Amino acid sequence: MTPLERIRERAINDTDVHVVLPEGRDVRVARAALEIEKQKIARVTILGKEEELLRAASEAGIFLDNINIVDPEQDPDFESYVAEYYELRMNKGMTPELAREIMQDPTFFSAMMLRMDRADICISGALNPTAHVLRAGLQIVRTAPGCSVMSSSMLMFAPDKRPPMSFADCAVNPDPTAEQLAEIAYTTAMTHRSIFNEEPHVALLSFSTRGSACHILVDKVVQALEIARKAHPELMIDGEMQADAAIVETVGKKKAPGSKVAGKANVLIFPDLNAGNIGYKLVQRFAAYEAVGPILQGLSKPIHDLSRGCTAEDIINLTAVAALQAVK
Repeated sequence: MTPLERIRERAINDTDVHVVLPEGRDVRVARAALEIEKQKIARVTILGKEEELLRAASEAGIFLDNINIVDPEQDPDFESYVAEYYELRMNKGMTPELAREIMQDPTFFSAMMLRMDRADICISGALNPTAHVLRAGLQIVRTAPGCSVMSSSMLMFAPDKRPPMSFADCAVNPDPTAEQLAEIAYTTAMTHRSIFNEEPHVALLSFSTRGSACHILVDKVVQALEIARKAHPELMIDGEMQADAAIVETVGKKKAPGSKVAGKANVLIFPDLNAGNIGYKLVQRFAAYEAVGPILQGLSKPIHDLSRGCTAEDIINLTAVAALQAVK
C-alpha cells in the first residue's frame, strides 16, 4: 500500500467529515465528488445551480443523484451569511449590498459554511486562482488561535518506497521574517504529524550549514531556529542547513555532526517562496515525486487550494488529507 493509499484508508476508517466543493460546475469536481462519497472518504456537498450541475455532469457520463447540491442564493442560510460577512468586514468599508454580491460567490459561501460549522473542510481552486481562495480563507475562516501567519506546505510522495516529505512554504509567503519562518516550521511540522502519523524532523534550509557562510540571508534562518526552539522546545528542528546535509545521512554526519535532524529530515523549510516553489517543482519534475497541495496552514479550519490544472484524483487526495487535518 502506498502512502497516499494509507492516507485514504485512514480518512475512511478514522474520520467522519463533511467536505464542501464550491466549483460544482466543473466536471472534474463532479467526478471527484462521486468518488469521495462512494469511497466514504467524506460526506460531500457541491455548490451550484442544481439543474446546471446535473446537466453538465450527465453529459460527461456522471450521475450525481446521491450528492447533496446547494445553490447559495436559494439556501435558507444565505441571508444570515450575508449579515455575518457584513459584520466581519464592515470596518473595511463593506456595505450590505457588496456583502450580498460576494456571498453569491461559491468559494466565499463555502468558507462561510466552514465558519458556521456547517462543513468541516473546503477544497477550491479548480476554477479560481490561488489568491481568490486565500482571500476567502483569511477573511472568513481566519487564522487559528495562536497563529499569526497563513502558510502552505506541499506533500511530496516518492515514486519508490522512500517515505513522503513535507516542503514549506511553497505558495503563500514571498519573503517571511525570522519570526514567520519559525511559525511556518512549527505549523508544517504539525501538519506533517497529523497527516503521516509520524514524528517530524524539521530542517531549516539555507545555502549554509552551521556557519559555513556568512550573509544576512543566513542570519534570518539562524534567528528562526532560535525562535522556534524557544517557543517549541519539544520540536525536533535544526538549521541552518544545506539540502544535502538535511536529507543525506552521510553528508549530514560530516557537515552537522551531532545533529538529530541532519540526514533524517522529513520536513524541509525553505527560506523564501522563490526557493520553496522552485524546489518542489524541480523534485516533482526531475525526480518524479507526486506533489499534493498546497496544504494551507494556520487557518482555524482546513480550506485548501487546487491547481487549475488539477485532476479528479488530485481533488480526492486533497480531500483525504484535509479529512485527517480536520480531526482534532
